[in-house]
Amino acid sequence: MSGYRYGRFDDGPDPLAPPYDAGQAIDELGERILDGSRVRDAVRELLQGGADGLRGLNDLMRQVQQRRRSLERSGRMDGTLERAKELLDKAVSHEQHALFPDPSDDARFRETQLDALPNSTSAAVRELSDYDWQSPEARETFQELRDMLQREVLDQQFRGMKQALESPADSQNRQALKDMLGDLNNMIDKHARGEDTDQDFTDFMDKHGEFFPDTPESMEQLLDQLARQAAAMQRMMDSLSPEQRQELGELMAQAMNDLDLASEMGRLGDSLRALRPDLPWSGRQRMRGDEPLSLGDATQALADLADLDALSESLGQDYAGASLDDVDEEAVARALGRQAVDDLRRLQELERELERQGYLTNKGGDIELTAKAIRRIGQSALRKVFASLEGGRRGDHDVHNAGAAGELTGTTRGWQFGDEQPIDVVRTVSNSVRRRMINPNSPMLSSDDFEIRETERRTRAAVVLLVDQSFSMVMNDTWRTAKTTAMALHSLASTQFPLDAMEIIAFANLARRIAPHELPDLDANEIQGTNLQHALMLAGRFLDKHPDAEPVVMVITDGEPTAHLDRNGDWWFSWPPEPETINLTVAQVDAMTKRGVPLTFFRLGDEPRLAQFLDEMARRNGGRVLAPEGDRLGDYVVSDYLKRRAGRSRSA
Repeated sequence: MSGYRYGRFDDGPDPLAPPYDAGQAIDELGERILDGSRVRDAVRELLQGGADGLRGLNDLMRQVQQRRRSLERSGRMDGTLERAKELLDKAVSHEQHALFPDPSDDARFRETQLDALPNSTSAAVRELSDYDWQSPEARETFQELRDMLQREVLDQQFRGMKQALESPADSQNRQALKDMLGDLNNMIDKHARGEDTDQDFTDFMDKHGEFFPDTPESMEQLLDQLARQAAAMQRMMDSLSPEQRQELGELMAQAMNDLDLASEMGRLGDSLRALRPDLPWSGRQRMRGDEPLSLGDATQALADLADLDALSESLGQDYAGASLDDVDEEAVARALGRQAVDDLRRLQELERELERQGYLTNKGGDIELTAKAIRRIGQSALRKVFASLEGGRRGDHDVHNAGAAGELTGTTRGWQFGDEQPIDVVRTVSNSVRRRMINPNSPMLSSDDFEIRETERRTRAAVVLLVDQSFSMVMNDTWRTAKTTAMALHSLASTQFPLDAMEIIAFANLARRIAPHELPDLDANEIQGTNLQHALMLAGRFLDKHPDAEPVVMVITDGEPTAHLDRNGDWWFSWPPEPETINLTVAQVDAMTKRGVPLTFFRLGDEPRLAQFLDEMARRNGGRVLAPEGDRLGDYVVSDYLKRRAGRSRSA
């Protein structure tokens, strides 16, 4: 019989679940990028919002805030003071009832002592520390008060100690505590010097493990637990009123002196603060609950609140170099439970999959899309454009005559006189061998043996898209559509027409070439200026590098030229436009006309001066002006590109 046992799986996500589709995540990233988000912001928004049934960081953050509010309403921090006063009043009341029927002078003297006790609980406890109680109930109650204080002092530093030691004042227990604290401080001193070993920690836990019910697994984990508690205790003291702080401080000091632990506890606190200076060792925290909390419970509540604050910051991912690997899974488990850890791991898996599958690169916190991701987002933009295009022919790119410079189709055929396609050597030799097997006396090679590799020739275009990047594009809410159009056109040209040369030029006060990987993060320029002259100059240089290609130049703009380059290469802006700006821009339009390049202007907006200028440029150049509505820009640009290529194909 097999020794295996089977049961319900309940520890973590389904191990048989398929991996998350990173491609789908990229599509969602693309939607955000095309809506104007930068790449880093889009990734953060995806992780925050989740996707396809995957809970995001925002859901975890909401749980953190709910847990935080619950803790803040769980009680108030003066519970130990209140309980100490109750026990003190009870002990004094028992003693007074016992003294009342006693007619002796000693009884009257004792009553005078009790009546003269200070109002301060800590001062009264200090005065009564050596009092010879006459009432057994009073003596028992006062001892309960002292035991309670000792347990609370230990519990606030060593969580769970209250349950481990019901009578800390017992001589045997007190000695065990002193031994544990001495060994702990010695081990921490060795750790601070870098001299401790794993065996030191193991030996310590074997000897004193009963004092640590949470069972830390390493020295670092033990230090973290102790430091969290110590820092929370200090913040709790800071949060009390000055009077409460003094009262509680004196009561705690008395309890530690009674246990003969004051020196070792002080040494421990100093060491923890030195080893964990990054923890919040000061600060006030408000607790709004009605239930009085013990010293240990209040300290733990503040430690948990500090953990929640740190967890909220790491889940927010709003800092340089942020990564989901920064989120502490143990803190998530403590605050939100196992299911939240599973959600976090799925998000971490998604983040890793985006990198592993080649969609994102993360170099020192600088997140960039890869060419693979840009192509996919471009395809999404293109699908949006095609989805709104009117039905009809989108262009036929094939030319019926074939040529040697075309693309291989994968098929062969017999050679005919005048063919220029490459010869298929393997098929030609095979034909010769088969023929000579039938007729050994035939020639080594015959014209009938030759086969050629068929090719398909396609027209080639040099495409330039000039996109106005001036700040008015943002003000007029046209920048997002313009960027989407640029990505769609780049995707169309690079995938369906790989022989086409493609250039995207953005222009504001100056113009510059835009590399494909820059498109997702491309933003409008906040500097004033529409330098169409410089943009046309760069476009002309690009076309001159491709003299054999069909030129296609498209200009997207929402404003007339207001900037130009002077003779020194510096840019000049003026509104309204100066004659020099207009003249230099017209000169570049004329240069395009001399190259035989018709310009297509896509006018955004109804500004009369712009309409007049573009209409004049189109007449001068032989081009045309189209005025699409903002959300139809992509349709117009892609349609124009396809029609221009289709027209070239028919004329080839």
